[in-house]
Amino acid sequence: MFDLIPFERGTDGLFDEFSRLVNGGFWNGTDSFRTFRTDILDKGDRYVLRADLPGFQKQEININVEGDRLTLSAEHKEEFNENKKNYIRKERRYGAFSRSFDLSGIDSAGICARYSNGVLELELPKSAQAKSSQKRIEVN
Repeated sequence: MFDLIPFERGTDGLFDEFSRLVNGGFWNGTDSFRTFRTDILDKGDRYVLRADLPGFQKQEININVEGDRLTLSAEHKEEFNENKKNYIRKERRYGAFSRSFDLSGIDSAGICARYSNGVLELELPKSAQAKSSQKRIEVN
């Protein structure tokens, strides 16, 4: 039974318990709008955005472009389970993630997306105007 409960190491600092309560113990109303980690690479003629969305199905991921804003969102929906009383510990979360990005200088018609192994990858081609406006500045 004891091996089912994870052991948590801490620094045993004065404010550790307070931090645990604030960061994980209280619902602050924004839990359903958490974000996810992303990397954005400049590949010269395009940007590549990689977002970690482990555990999601392709159908649960939405990519919307509105004006100069790209919004990525994903949502897990908890299925009703009558046996909830049988859980000893329930850490897997259900909810929504959402994040928006500015598309200034991006050809939104050429955006393409792939999802594999929990990573969403978007190719964001630079617009012709954005490519021509780049210049290198020498440091003196």
